[in-house]
Amino acid sequence: MTQTITEQIRRDMIAASIMQFFTGKNIVVTGGSGLIGRKIVSRLVEAGAAVRSVSLDELQVEDKVEYVKGDLCDFGFCQRIVKDMDCVFHVAGIKGSIEVTKSKPASFLVPLLMMNTNMLEACRLNNVDRVVYTSSIGAYPSAEIFKEQEGEDDGPPMDMFPGWAKRMAELQVRAYQIQYGLKHYAVVRPCNVYGPGDNFDPANAMVIPTLMRRIFSKEDPVVIWGDGTAIRDFAYSGDVADGVILALYHGTGGRYVNLGSGIGYTIKELVEALQSVVPFRAQFDSTKPSGFPRRVMDISLARNFLGYEPQVNLQEGLQHTWDWYVKHHDEYLKRQNYFSAS
Repeated sequence: MTQTITEQIRRDMIAASIMQFFTGKNIVVTGGSGLIGRKIVSRLVEAGAAVRSVSLDELQVEDKVEYVKGDLCDFGFCQRIVKDMDCVFHVAGIKGSIEVTKSKPASFLVPLLMMNTNMLEACRLNNVDRVVYTSSIGAYPSAEIFKEQEGEDDGPPMDMFPGWAKRMAELQVRAYQIQYGLKHYAVVRPCNVYGPGDNFDPANAMVIPTLMRRIFSKEDPVVIWGDGTAIRDFAYSGDVADGVILALYHGTGGRYVNLGSGIGYTIKELVEALQSVVPFRAQFDSTKPSGFPRRVMDISLARNFLGYEPQVNLQEGLQHTWDWYVKHHDEYLKRQNYFSAS
């Protein structure tokens, strides 16, 4: 399948009548230069929206967009950027490897608490009509299958510090609904998202960008921890971006909704799919830990409630991501690094 056809199919996940809703709307996308945000920005520009992309990155990745550099930890700045906006996609976050999560927890927890509180409160005070907050699979307690619950999550988040920050923002949205009757504040929990614009910083990248960077650097063989049997849910950024747009349009009823592929891939299957994109030798080191054996999202609620249906399979997504990375392998140097001076 060619990239052109794939892109067309992916756009068709969202009905034209829904995309027309955004025509002429004034919209803010925080984290608009990031993995999911840049895809959302692209869709909204195509729909004829007036888009303001906000981040601390030195990146401008789309034409016809107002790029604003600023810190969401500054409440006054948040109030200024959402003034007179119709919709806000709060996608900005902090992404890092498991090692960085454990060694620098304050670099996740403190900025996330400040950014989320500021943005959501600024939207409330400025009467923004529709808001969607992008949480994370890391807010879930550890499990094999992640499915939305009606009440509180049963147990602490598996990504301890960033997970608590995400849960607090979700709770903030629920508090707004109870006290102020704000019904157009939506929440989504994406899984392991990958794609063009991912974080390829060698110091804190996740599994797919880490593998691609090592392949690009001509490591031979590429040694992978574990025996390859661990199962994960990998979702392409374009699919997740469409899911976020659908969540803002339909709302999520004050609850969070999962956005993933709904498919469990072993790390061995991931490596084989990547080898079909770019040949390389891989060697599994079974003396090293593989991590939790299985983590997959149930996306039935998103399918039924939002009309969310992932379109890009793993091999296609890896091909798009690799092609982008070869041309932009040093883009991470222009992105905000929350860990360099921590």
